[in-house]
Amino acid sequence: MPLDAICTAALCAELEQAITGGRIDKVQQPERDMLLLSLRANGKNRRLLIAAGTGNARVHLTESGFENPAEPPMFCMLLRKHLVGAHIVSIYQPEHERMLILLLDTHDELGVDSRKQLVVEMIGRSANVILVGEDGRIIDCMRRVDFAGDALRRMLPGMIYRLPPKQEKLSFFESDPESRAALIAGADRQIPMDKWLLDHFSGLSPLICRELAYRCGGDYALLPVQLDALWETVENGEFTPTMILRDKKPLDFSFLRISQYGEAAQTETADSFSALLDEFYTRRDKQEQQRRRGHELQRSIKTARDRLARKLAGQKEELKRTESREDVRRRAELVTANLYRLKRGDRSLVCEDYYEPDCPEITIPLDPLKTPQQNAAALYKEYNKLKGAEQHLTVLITQGELQLDYLNSVLDELERAESEKDLSDIRRELAEAGILRKRKDARPEKGKAQAPLRFVTDAGLELLVGRSNVQNDELTTKLARRTDYWLHTQKVHGSHVILRCDGLEPDEESLAQAASIAAWYSQGREGGKVPVDYTMVRFVRKPSGALPGKVIYTDYHTILAEADEALVNRLRK
Repeated sequence: MPLDAICTAALCAELEQAITGGRIDKVQQPERDMLLLSLRANGKNRRLLIAAGTGNARVHLTESGFENPAEPPMFCMLLRKHLVGAHIVSIYQPEHERMLILLLDTHDELGVDSRKQLVVEMIGRSANVILVGEDGRIIDCMRRVDFAGDALRRMLPGMIYRLPPKQEKLSFFESDPESRAALIAGADRQIPMDKWLLDHFSGLSPLICRELAYRCGGDYALLPVQLDALWETVENGEFTPTMILRDKKPLDFSFLRISQYGEAAQTETADSFSALLDEFYTRRDKQEQQRRRGHELQRSIKTARDRLARKLAGQKEELKRTESREDVRRRAELVTANLYRLKRGDRSLVCEDYYEPDCPEITIPLDPLKTPQQNAAALYKEYNKLKGAEQHLTVLITQGELQLDYLNSVLDELERAESEKDLSDIRRELAEAGILRKRKDARPEKGKAQAPLRFVTDAGLELLVGRSNVQNDELTTKLARRTDYWLHTQKVHGSHVILRCDGLEPDEESLAQAASIAAWYSQGREGGKVPVDYTMVRFVRKPSGALPGKVIYTDYHTILAEADEALVNRLRK
């Protein structure tokens, strides 16, 4: 999945046109292994993203937004000192490696001009960002490599920067048809073609090796033609930025169309490599961050939910046992009616059951240590106990089922969380509801509360979507006007959606778009068409004491809607 040498070459040519001559205005480090350079180049404001994490190393222009830490890391502060105000002289790919170097004209605090290099190495686990001075020495780097590493590749301030050592393979960039044909002629046909290509050519990624093998059908005789065609594609710069998806999730990307997956995967093309990488990693990182950051919270919620489900099962079993209370009451009345027949020490009472039409004889067990009156009182006591338990358990089960439904709605919220702030809001909501314990070391969060998600329909009407149950309540009961329209998926968990109409009747297209957005922000996202209820906000009411997000509504209509990601992205503001 990382950038291969050919993708890097295509990306380098693209960036060279876009940012050469640009001026760096701002340096940010939103994450430990990520930098964001704000540029002014060719009359446009641009943002260059540089990532050096394992599995996500890349350089590209981005339109995505990132949350910055409250205090910038030391490496970020150092780069601000050296790079703010610098001009980009050029960007190039040395020796066809998976790396890019930005050549920069800078000046120090004394105004002395100097030329520095910002080196971005995108080589597997060794990915790094290094700032190199005019004398070729390392000023600092994102990830320092001390004396425990390679003696020739120590990354420490003050040491001479050296390029990575070349691989002992034939470089695809430096090969010609004759050298490739000669190498293929001596190939061991018993080795799978993709593995052989990977072992003998540098610059080719495993994905491209598999694609070449697929196009050749494993026949080595066809390989020279495919390699020549690939060479012409690279030489002519005829690249097609392509994203590969499986089940609508990003799987990989390439500089040419990939056919090896057949119908098991889909492909999407982009206008540029920056757009491709921005979209690919935004979608992938969004999924990964949600999984990683929300895992602990999700586990806590599921533990609470499962515990509550077991408790409910036990309560329902107890409630089922209370169904015998009427039989106990009848036995108590039969004992009372037949006290004249009983004496202390009797172990049972045999009498007619006048509750039945034919008055059959019935045997009622008794406690021989109790008087007849005490036996009757004990049966009445058991009846009252079962009756009270039935009333109490009914209330507990109703409350438990509401809480279980609430926990399932929170799990649905968690699936749609888009940022760490969303997770914090959910965590705080659960703590206030008493489901999670408040952390003793938790510091009060600074800054304004998150605003609801905002959309604008094609007709110009504003749509607001709650991010959490607490925000759903605030949106519906406080922010929305009585004449606005409220939408929610029917019988499945989802966000409250408010369509602001300024007292007017909304057009059908706006209602349809609002319903589609309500379907997207619900559990029915993957279920095709789902019913969405809509009504005016004045017909929506929150019951007293109800859990967050729980409302009741009347006078509603229903529309079938399908979650449309493209529509959501287009209307979102």
